[in-house]
Amino acid sequence: MGPRPRQCIVKGVRRCCWLIALMMAAAVCCAGPVGATLAAGISQTAVSGGIAAVTGIPARMLTAIVQGAVSVHETSPGCRGMRWQILAGVATIESDNAAGHTISPGGDITPRILGPRLDGSGAGGNTTAIRDTDHGRWDGDAQFDRAVGPFQFLPATFATVGRDGNGDGRIDPHNAGDASLAAATYLCGNGRDLTDEDQLRAAVFSYNHSTAYVTDVLGAIRRYDATGSTAGTGLGPGATGDARTVIASALRQQGVRYSWGGGNAGGPSPGICCSPGQRQDGRQVIGFDCSGLTLYAYAQVGVRLPRLAQDQASVGRRIPASAGYAALRPGDLVFYGPDPNSNAGIHHVGIYLGNGQMINAPKPGTKVRIDPLTALPDYAGGARIL
Repeated sequence: MGPRPRQCIVKGVRRCCWLIALMMAAAVCCAGPVGATLAAGISQTAVSGGIAAVTGIPARMLTAIVQGAVSVHETSPGCRGMRWQILAGVATIESDNAAGHTISPGGDITPRILGPRLDGSGAGGNTTAIRDTDHGRWDGDAQFDRAVGPFQFLPATFATVGRDGNGDGRIDPHNAGDASLAAATYLCGNGRDLTDEDQLRAAVFSYNHSTAYVTDVLGAIRRYDATGSTAGTGLGPGATGDARTVIASALRQQGVRYSWGGGNAGGPSPGICCSPGQRQDGRQVIGFDCSGLTLYAYAQVGVRLPRLAQDQASVGRRIPASAGYAALRPGDLVFYGPDPNSNAGIHHVGIYLGNGQMINAPKPGTKVRIDPLTALPDYAGGARIL
């Protein structure tokens, strides 16, 4: 499906540090150096080798979309429930996710994606002339406006919600990263909860005041929700029943900040003081550490785990590291520590998603995200709780 210029109407503006020695028994978990992952918390392998292939979204565009979905927690901290499927659903209807265009490693899209000239002639279904607002900077037209970029923003709207999504110091609607973060910011509004169906519909309607448009976008979102579950970003191919609920509960926390000692059965919470090297006073941050996240996710199915990672390793059926990753099932806990035959030194825990991925709260300064199991070098096996 190509760009949908008929939809180009004025959009209303709303806007664990790794321990190299054994930790003391009372310490909470933290994690070590991570592998090649996206800022949004999904590994590059999962995007290029899994999700992109299943969904048909160009890998570089999908990378930008995923990053935008998580980075919006910084630009719109009150927003809940933003996920890559929502952004991909909008970009599908607006530009077919920039299919057929070249996207540079930095995210710049060529040739530019431009909607019809909004001169009041009826082009794009809009009979109200929209005079130039950007002096032709983004749409190449110094008389009338055109919608621009993969998310088809009007220049005046983008000037308000535009964000530097790729960290290059400039803001451009023709950059996949900038446009994705701008769209996420716009849809989040003044702190919407996009897990609520009514608020999600309202967000999409605010993007384009058309019930047919809302139906189209929500349909695309549902398709991505379904395909994403088997593409290495979410519910692994074997996740059923309580394991599926545990994984889904953890995945909904993507983008929540790491907090040393933070998290409980009710969700994110302030942590404690202080992480090794005084890197973080958890009392100042509402969020999760690694074992706080697992405790929360399992509490959603009535399982009360101990607070510390090394104690969680004693729950359920232990899966030895010698059995390899293949012995794991989605929903299992995965542990890291210097001695695979002892629980005493375990310093990190995550939840296995399938396809060699886990969701975890890595370390101070990061957020809940998806990492490969190989992100830490000292895999110490797993535990099957369910």
